[in-house]
Order: sequence, then C-alpha cells, then structure tokens
Amino acid sequence: MDKLTTWVNVPADSDFSIYNLPFGIFSTSDLSPRAGIAIGNKIVDLAGLARVKILPIDPAILEQNTLNDFISLGKATTSAVRAVVQRLLCNDDALRQNYPQLLVDMADATMHLPVQVGDYTDFYSSIEHATNIGTMFRGVDNALMPNWKHIPVGYHGRASSIIPSGVDIHRPKGQVMPKDATAPVFQASGRVDFELETAFIVGKDTTLGENISTKNAEDYIFGMVLFNDWSARDIQKWEYVPLGPFLGKSFASSISPWIVTLEALEHFRVAGPVQEPAVLPYLEYSGNKNYDIALEVSIQPKDAEEKVVSRSNFKYMYWNMAQQLAHHTINGCNMKIGDMMGSGTISGKDESSYGSMLELSWAGTKPLTMADGSTRVFLKDYDTVIMRGHAEKDGIRVGFGEVRSQVLPAL
Repeated sequence: MDKLTTWVNVPADSDFSIYNLPFGIFSTSDLSPRAGIAIGNKIVDLAGLARVKILPIDPAILEQNTLNDFISLGKATTSAVRAVVQRLLCNDDALRQNYPQLLVDMADATMHLPVQVGDYTDFYSSIEHATNIGTMFRGVDNALMPNWKHIPVGYHGRASSIIPSGVDIHRPKGQVMPKDATAPVFQASGRVDFELETAFIVGKDTTLGENISTKNAEDYIFGMVLFNDWSARDIQKWEYVPLGPFLGKSFASSISPWIVTLEALEHFRVAGPVQEPAVLPYLEYSGNKNYDIALEVSIQPKDAEEKVVSRSNFKYMYWNMAQQLAHHTINGCNMKIGDMMGSGTISGKDESSYGSMLELSWAGTKPLTMADGSTRVFLKDYDTVIMRGHAEKDGIRVGFGEVRSQVLPAL
C-alpha cells in the first residue's frame, strides 16, 4: 500500500486515518443531516463538496438523512468520491485553502443511523461461540447441531429496532420461566446481555429469484459497522423453541455510525479457518475472505470507570461474509440496498475473547469483577456497553470508532 500523508491533524491512535475515510450521516446546529467522511477528529461535508462542484454529484443525493441513494450510484461512483476526498486531504489545497468550512469538528456533530435498513438478518457464524453455547446447554459431545458446519445458520431479525451508537435502551420485559418453576411469569429481563458482532451493509439490489455467488458477493457489500446484538437471555431461553429468537432479540440492536468500506479493509485480509467437512459447491470460495480486525468490549457501571471484559477478532469467523450472502440468496431471496447482515457473536478460543456475557460468566456461574469492585454475571441497570474495533498492520490503522449504549430500567 502506498504511503499517504495528510495535512489534517490525525492523532496516532485515531481509527479514522487517511487510509480509512468511512462514510456516515451527520448533522450540526447549522447543518441538516447529510453525508460525510471521517478523518481524524473531523468530518468532510460531502454535500458541501458537491455544492461547490468538487464532487460531480447532485448535492440533493448527499443532503439526505441516509446513504441509501448515494450507495445506489454504485461502487464505481462511491469509490471515486472516496478517492477524491483522499486526494483533497493529502496534497490538494482546494479544501484547505478555499473551503475550510467544509471540514466540521466531530465534537460539534450528531451522528445518525447511516442507512435505512429494510431488512436485517443475523448469522451464527463463530464456531467458538456456537460450541460454547452448545456445550452449556447440550454438553460437549453435542455442542454443534448437525447442520452447523454445512450452512451459515441465521435468522431474520427486526430492522426497525436497529439504532445508532449513543441511543440508550430500556431493559425489556417478557415471559420467563424461573428455575424449578412449573409456569412462566411476566417480568423485566434479569439476563440482559450484549453480543459482540460486526455487520455488513448490502450495496446493490437483486431481483427475486436471483442468486449471489461467493465469487461476486463482495460487489454487493458496501461496507461494515460494529454491531451490538442486545439479547435478553431469559426471555430467549423460554421462547426460542421451536421458531428461534423473537422478543429476546428484537428490542434493540446498536451499530457504530461510520461505515468502513471493504476497500479500506483490503490491506487486512487473512485466510479463514479450514472448513471441514467440505462445503457444498455454492459455498466454495477462493482467496482470503476473512479480515484481521481486533475487537473489544468494555462495561462501564454508572459513575465508574469502564472495564474491558472481552478482546476478540473478526478473523476467527468460520463462515465469511461472501458465504453468508451466497447462502442467503441461494433460494432466490432478493437483497435491497441498506439491508444489514449481522455476523453473529464473535468469540475467540480463550475465555478472555468470548463475545457475550452468557459465555464470559458461563451462564451466570462465573462473575466478572468491574473496575469499581462490583461484579456482573449479566448487565445491570445503568451499565454502559462500549464496543470498539480496528485493524492495524505496517503502521496503517483503519478502525470503526465505537458503539456505546446504556441499559436503562424497564419502562
């Protein structure tokens, strides 16, 4: 990768380096929601660049409250926009000297949900996570279900409750079956949990009946975000047979506001795990389809310091994004721009890398100690969960920022 330098002051540990330039939707007290690109602690106003004719795009497309219409222009256009901005931030004086007002301080901006999510699917693609959960509930000899190594297992989630970082959630209520009880009770969930995930955003429509192959799947992926798939484990445990997750999952899912493109992540490709037994032909792929992205989760109790409770990595995923998309469409299911696909909980091989409280506390049997000395087996009211992720190699850093949200008491 070519060495790049920018005239913008970018902190050494910033996720938003000149190599990244992710897309998002922001607003300020003076600017309505619009498309922007992150660089260090600044945001480039893409709509403003279009207004002064630096970008050959209708400004109205960039002055919307989602990126959907911009993404619909196609990767040739969106990648070209990113390349123009990269040039402006490196060695072109047009922005620095003539339009400094188009570089906005992040501290003055409010971030919004970057896309209108029409549909959301959550996968179950970490073999470590699936093995941990199966071991807890079925024993080590039956940890993985018979289909797990043959298909990327997933379920259709609730798109309307996907929220951006900074929006807090309320503890959900529902039916639970207390231990040793003979009938369920209605109450606030006592086992609210996070799930450390990423999600990819579909960048190209397909028609009903069309299939996407693993070979061309990445043409349909606009980029990635961090994803906190909130879960109410006690509600989930009672309801999930026979049709799977429902109220235990649908109350909220939080995402980071900046979409990191696959182009920005190209430098961090790695090989995925060996898949045995061999997959069916439509799931076969070539090349490196995993990415070395370090991930972490912190819990911050009210009025206390945060404590890192998990460090994992996206490279552990057994089923990659190309396989997920190929499987999702093999039956002819159509995709729409803005559709979101959750990776499933990303757990590593040791306890410090487990991606949920269910695993970290081993179903509530191993309490975690917080920075203030309090303990957790699941999340308490006013706990804030913070997820961060970045890739770093050869002095190049590309990150996602963070997704954070506080658990408020049940309404």
